[in-house]
Formats: sequence, C-alpha cells, structure tokens
Amino acid sequence: MNSSITIVPIRIDQSFSPGDDLSAIVTDHLAQVEWPDGSQGIDDGDIVVITSKVVAKAEGRIAQATSRDDAIQDETIRVVATKRTPRGLTTISQTAHGLVLAAAGVDASNTDQGTVVLLPEDPDASAARLREDIERTFNVGIGVVITDTMGRPWRLGVTDVAIGASGVQVLDDFTGRQDEYGNTLEMTVVAIADEIAAAVELASGKLARAPLAVVRGLSQHLTEKPATARDVVRPLEEDLFWLGAAEAMKEGGQRAVSQRRTIRHFTDDHVDAEPLERAIADAVLAPAPHHSEPFRFIVLRGDDPHHANRRTQLLDAMRNAWIADLSSIDGKPSDEINRRVARGNLLRTAPVVIIPIVDLDSGAHTYPDDRRNSAERDLFMVAGGAAVENLMIRLAAEGLGSAWISSTMFAPEVVRDHFDLGQRAIPLGAVAIGHPSAPAQGRPPRSASSYLIEP
Repeated sequence: MNSSITIVPIRIDQSFSPGDDLSAIVTDHLAQVEWPDGSQGIDDGDIVVITSKVVAKAEGRIAQATSRDDAIQDETIRVVATKRTPRGLTTISQTAHGLVLAAAGVDASNTDQGTVVLLPEDPDASAARLREDIERTFNVGIGVVITDTMGRPWRLGVTDVAIGASGVQVLDDFTGRQDEYGNTLEMTVVAIADEIAAAVELASGKLARAPLAVVRGLSQHLTEKPATARDVVRPLEEDLFWLGAAEAMKEGGQRAVSQRRTIRHFTDDHVDAEPLERAIADAVLAPAPHHSEPFRFIVLRGDDPHHANRRTQLLDAMRNAWIADLSSIDGKPSDEINRRVARGNLLRTAPVVIIPIVDLDSGAHTYPDDRRNSAERDLFMVAGGAAVENLMIRLAAEGLGSAWISSTMFAPEVVRDHFDLGQRAIPLGAVAIGHPSAPAQGRPPRSASSYLIEP
C-alpha cells in the first residue's frame, strides 16, 4: 500500500458552455500537468477528478429558470425533507440519479443570470466516456471521478462526494477482515470514491478555478470491474431515515387512523406505564360539549396483584349479569350462553385493561324534559366515543395492540357499584391492551363514496 498520495489541481481559465469538447479540453490540460518531481502528464494508475458543474455545462445541462424552485421541482422525484430557515426554504430531494441532496443539485452560481446548472444527466456514463478518451489519448490505464458538493446528515458544513465514477473502486468492504487485535470487522465499508473527492476538494479549494485534478498514489483502487458512483447510493429499503422529520410526522398523521387494528392476541411482555399515560393524554383531547372534559379512565394491570384481583371480581360480576340476561330475558340455551360469555375472556388475559368512562356530572346540562336530557346524554356519548378512538390510535402509534370490547356497556350498574362511580358515570366498554403477538392483518381500503348519502 502506498504511504502517500499526491494531488495536483489544474486551473482552467475558461467558462464552459454547451457543446464544448470536454474531452479535448481535459486531455489538453492533463498533458501539461507538472508533478513535484519534475515529470509531466499522467501515468498508469492516476485518477482524474473533475467537478460536475463543468461536465454539466459542456453537456448542455443549463436550464432557463425564472424560478430556481421550479427547476428544483422538475429535477426532484421525491422530497425527503423541507426546512424553513431565515435564508428561505431548504428542500432535500432525491434525484433520478438516486442522489439525496439539497435543492436536487440545482446550482444558480457561476452561471448566467436567469439560468441554473443541473447535474449531469448520467454522471457515471459521463465518467466512462471521459475515461475512454483519456486512456486512448495517453495510452494509460486510469480512473475518473466526477464530484459534487453535498451536506451530510447530522454534520455541519459541506464536502465533495463522487456522483460519477469509472475505473475506480468506489467502495472497499472490510467486512470479515481482522484488525491488528484480531477482531473481525462486521460493518466497515469505506467510501473510497467519496474520500478521493473530498481530498481533491481540500487540495483544490473552492475559489481557485481548478475544476480538474489528478491524484497519484491510489492505483490500488483502480478496477476493471463494473463500479459506478451509483453503487454508493444507499437502497431505499436499507435507509433508516428515508423521510425528513416533518415529512415523517405528516405521513404518520395521515396513516394514523388506518394503521389502527383490533388486536386480540398479545404477548406476555410487560406494558410500560408511559405509553398508556400518553395515550390517555391524547384521549382527553377529544371534543366534548360545553368545553367540558368528562372523560375518566380506570387502568387495570394484569401484573399488579391488586389490579388483577379487582379485574377478576369485576369480570365475574359482569359475567353473572350477562348470563342472567341471556337466560332469563333471551331464553338462550346454556351452550350458546357459554360461547357468548367466552368472548369476554380477552379482558381476563390481556396484560392491561382500560375502562373509559364519561361522567355526566362533569359538564352535562339538565333539562326539564326527557327529549333534551336524552340528547344531552347522546352528546356526551359521542364525545366519549371520540376519546376511545383517540386512545386506541395513540396506542397503535406506540406499538401497542388494542381491542375495544363493549361488555361494560351492558352491565353499567355492575361497573358503577364495583368502583363506586356514581349514577351519572357511563362506562364505554373496555379496551384490552398489550404487545401484539403477531403483525396485524391488512384490510381492503375503504372508498368514501360507498358511505355517502346524497343530499
């Protein structure tokens, strides 16, 4: 392995324009490269590095743009993130090349007013063409890297990276190799082409008008194998942060309701108190009549002996009341009664059960007639339903499964007496909660038109 590398920046005193013979200009300047040892030109194993802007200009990738934002939109196939700062709106975009960078690589600097410079249409192909022309002209074997400037997530400042490459090993995978202590490396993949780009930018500087450079001393990284800068782009399925924070929150909000599912099978894993508290805090944000907050919640944990005992006592009393209704009122046979009663067993086995309650004494108006009192009760029941939905949506967002069971509504007196709630407290079923034992099954999308009543 070479112990040092040499980088020679090459100044080019001309403005590139569409139709320029890039290869001729580059080879002419490469022939005049002067090295510290007094030699001239390029040799086998050298790597030629060139900025994307001059490549793009020569290839005619200059667009008339009354608005840079319009050009950014045209070059964007996916918006990853946006952020408004005192300097304006910054858009992080994915381009057709697979690159994720600010403003889709659209550059309004060093170009005529009213125009912008786009990225080369296919930087890897551009690198391959340039490499072929240089090798033919000088009868050498070299590599070519085309660079552009990017920011990095979680890091201040910008650096140059490779967006096009030919003949260069763009990645060096150290996985399986051993370090000097005998440890086997598992996740180390070095971005060779990006490191070359950054080193050249450091040597050339931003303002020296040196869009071309030659690197000597890295011949071990030349390759005849197919290797392109696109190989460095992380596949979307491997990207842990494929959306910006604001966009992820927006998508999460849009999908929150549809992601909620009824989950009836849970693991035995402990359910932390914090997500339950956050779900209840969201539940009470539901709209309620008269600016009231009539929502109450009883949390019964299966891993708390006192809670578990209270839950068992409640469910036993509710079961007895249910059996009495089914037998004495409905006249159901015992086998059917047993089947129906068994449906409530989920409340006995769930790691957590929450009983939501609407308390009419917390804001409900009283009228002298039954009609308006009944409407008032319905108002609060609707509010309670919204609170239950809020609760279950937040539980799903927390990664918890839940199932709403209506049974407490059929035995309200039992619940009121068991917890000494008062006669104006209305239980709104019970919510069984736990960690899902299996992923929720999908369901077909709904169409709003199927549920509309024409006026």
